[in-house]
Amino acid sequence: QVQLVESGGRLVQAGGSLRLSCAASGRSFTSYSLGWFRQPPGKEREFVAAISWGLGTTYYEDSVKGRFTIFRDSAKVTVYLQMNSLKPEDTAVYYCAAKLGVPFVRDYNYWGQGTQVTVSS
Repeated sequence: QVQLVESGGRLVQAGGSLRLSCAASGRSFTSYSLGWFRQPPGKEREFVAAISWGLGTTYYEDSVKGRFTIFRDSAKVTVYLQMNSLKPEDTAVYYCAAKLGVPFVRDYNYWGQGTQVTVSS
């Protein structure tokens, strides 16, 4: 059974940086994509970024390109989301998700519990 546990969310000022972690367990993720999604207050959940675990290919939603970086540590079986130049509109609950294969932006089967990121202006 795949388990995903996020951590790292907190209150941060606009312009600041934050790194989220997602510890994955339960199987080999070589053929999996791992993604980050977020749900702002009062809005639907949206795609943020994803990485192909085996190839390291990455994909980003347009509003975070150049500010956010997704990467993985295979030894720790952990995927990270480095967030720089944070804006108040980045405030959301951030979720880690996993799926077999592609495409990156939808149809994820496994989800973490979420971690709250709040960016103050």
